[in-house]
Amino acid sequence: MKRHLTFFLFIIMGITFAQEKQFITLQQAIATAQEKSPDYKTLLNQNESSYWRFRNFKASFLPQLRLDATLPSYSNSINRITNDSGEDIFVQTNQSRLEGILSLNQNVALTGGTISLSSQVERVDLYANDASRFAIIPFSLNYRQNSLFYNPFKWDKKIEPLLYEEAKRAFIESMEQIALNTSRRYFALLKAQMQTKIAIQNLSNQDTLFQISKGRFKMGKIAENDLLQIELSVLNSKNNVTTNEISLKQSSQNLARYLELDTENIILDIPKELSTFTVTVEKALEEANSNRKAVIEFRRKRLQAEQNLAEVKGDNRLSVRLNANFGISQQGAVFNNLFEDYNQQQRVTVSVGIPILDWGVSKSRRRLAEANKDLVNNNVEQDEQEFEQEIYLHVLNWQNQRNFLETAKKAQEIAVKRYEITKKRFILGKITITDLNIALQEQDRSVLTFLNSLEKFWTDYYTLRRLTLFDFVKNKKIEVNDILYD
Repeated sequence: MKRHLTFFLFIIMGITFAQEKQFITLQQAIATAQEKSPDYKTLLNQNESSYWRFRNFKASFLPQLRLDATLPSYSNSINRITNDSGEDIFVQTNQSRLEGILSLNQNVALTGGTISLSSQVERVDLYANDASRFAIIPFSLNYRQNSLFYNPFKWDKKIEPLLYEEAKRAFIESMEQIALNTSRRYFALLKAQMQTKIAIQNLSNQDTLFQISKGRFKMGKIAENDLLQIELSVLNSKNNVTTNEISLKQSSQNLARYLELDTENIILDIPKELSTFTVTVEKALEEANSNRKAVIEFRRKRLQAEQNLAEVKGDNRLSVRLNANFGISQQGAVFNNLFEDYNQQQRVTVSVGIPILDWGVSKSRRRLAEANKDLVNNNVEQDEQEFEQEIYLHVLNWQNQRNFLETAKKAQEIAVKRYEITKKRFILGKITITDLNIALQEQDRSVLTFLNSLEKFWTDYYTLRRLTLFDFVKNKKIEVNDILYD
């Protein structure tokens, strides 16, 4: 049996050392994940989308220079037209047309309209009589506005900066979530490594005790039932080693893929406790209200509900649209003569729409928008309460987490020492195998409990950072550069 065990351990060690090992700490794992993980790559794409949306919003209030051209279009067909006498006649057209418009457009945030300055030139070639006609508008000033009662630009100036600020804060929160996800994967592998190590050590101990027990059985010092129970423990230990090896492989792959490492043979360091610092509920809420995206999100949702109501009210009552134009123009057969004796052109169009009978459509739309606004406000109030409650409960939990960790650490030391004493007493024949197995189970359970408590300590710490976006160790607000280059 001893020879088989030695061969089994040799195979495991051979597989382990055949691969290149990579030592990594929790902080190194988090830093790597915040640069290479799939979550980080997705986050970059989302952040880039938010950035360009805000750039587009800012650019929409800058002057836009635009050229629109109709490339030579040719037509040779019979068309029906109405002459001056009101009769429909058919005429043969054989012509080509070329047109170009250069315009400078500017959105006016104060009024919600658009003002534009444009120049236009047009040429028509008539092939039937080998003639050309030109038209030119050197200067045209135009203003158009779709509604006098609803200004979309005013609302965009309120909401779009909030959306961008929300996205920036969401980026930092997501980076902290990556740290939290990494710590969970890290401890999953750390526990798998520890459990595998314990399983191999237990197998070695059980085999040693089995060899001793066989000798004692031959001497008649123990019953056959005790010998069979020890042999059964050896077999169970073998199965436990195999099970933990599979779990270790899976946990190694999960962390290696997440960090995009070249090897799955990772050696982890047991993280130490953080330096002692105090977190009060008042301080945590203050930082969360100052830093979290949720605070911006609450304000943005209320504004969007108000915007929707304002738009519905603007469309439901008297609707007025304005389009005004002033400019000069000229047309003729000689292009050089077009720049003399300009004709003035002015046009003002005011479109008015008054709902008279719509069977309650306008009223229902307004009531629906009002109900939606009230619903949003109620939901936001509940979200604000849950926001504060989550932070309050987590801070209370964090205040006791260090004590839990110290207790688990002390319990592990006691359980390990107890097992060593129990094993010596079993070898001396003073206790039964049942007492030894109980001590072994308590030792293994205490080691796992300590690692679980240590994992809870670190995941709670990174959860606290994510909930407040504040580094309580350094006593400073978490910035993007702190995350990327810490």
